[in-house]
Amino acid sequence: MRKNKNFIKLKGDASSRVFFRKKTKNLSSIVVYSKKDKKLNLLIYDAINKILRKNHILAPKLLSQNYSKSYIEIQDLGNLTLLDILKKKNVKNKLIIFKKIINLLNKIQLIRQRKIKDFRKKTHKIRIYKKEKLYEEAKLFLDWYIPQKLSLSEQLVFKRKFLIILKNLINKLNLKNDVFVHRDFHVSNLMLIDDNIGLLDSQDALIGNKAYDLASFIDDVRYKNPENIKKKIYNYYLKSQKKLNKKHFLNDFEIISVLRNLKIIGIFTRLAIRDNKKKYLKLIPHAWSLIKLRSKNYNKFGEFNNLLSTFKLVKLNEN
Repeated sequence: MRKNKNFIKLKGDASSRVFFRKKTKNLSSIVVYSKKDKKLNLLIYDAINKILRKNHILAPKLLSQNYSKSYIEIQDLGNLTLLDILKKKNVKNKLIIFKKIINLLNKIQLIRQRKIKDFRKKTHKIRIYKKEKLYEEAKLFLDWYIPQKLSLSEQLVFKRKFLIILKNLINKLNLKNDVFVHRDFHVSNLMLIDDNIGLLDSQDALIGNKAYDLASFIDDVRYKNPENIKKKIYNYYLKSQKKLNKKHFLNDFEIISVLRNLKIIGIFTRLAIRDNKKKYLKLIPHAWSLIKLRSKNYNKFGEFNNLLSTFKLVKLNEN
């Protein structure tokens, strides 16, 4: 895109997208530029946002698009993420904010629409979050993090054992893939607009396990909550779900949190090595602490924990 004084480049994220704030006299908008993965980052992103808005969830509206030139212009939801708000020292009643987020999540999980026309008039259908995809995502830990920590001979042994354990954990999931899953539902992607919460970064949405977005929110690698607050948020969600099998749900919540944080460790390592985005490495110790928190059940995670200990990969000294 050509340089223009009306365009202000914004801080980037972990994706390949570039964001600009476009300012005119009467309007502030966001221009999303994405040459790589542009179908996902532009076309599908807007399609998912349409579904969200049709279900009365605040998400950016498409203002204009030039797909051939790899950008879209969308509604500006502002600068104030809930992460920014929660990090302020004088914030009171954080639990009220967390409950509002759970209320939003409940609303998202009621979405039944599975397909919509994108701005090129083609139908986008939200895919199922299959076990194979969970497997491939968790395997990023193996592909990127492990080569940095183990010798080649150790890697071969670790890989063989890890993949068996990974498959076993995924096969222990109980719940059906039957709800809308944002897949990156955490406070960095939630915007406060007046008394409403807006949702960003929805392009990866799938139809999946009810526990996924809750695990993403409660065990947020970017924001640390005390364990007692995590429990209060979790229990508030359970109270809102009258027909939920609590035992099955807890099982899935723990497994998904561990799988997700393994994926995150892999992705953050990849960002540092491949894309020179080293700032994400500082979040890895907290991802390990979340794995520790959710893998206490020996019957379920005994082999997993023993493997990490055997190869001295456990970095669980952070609370």
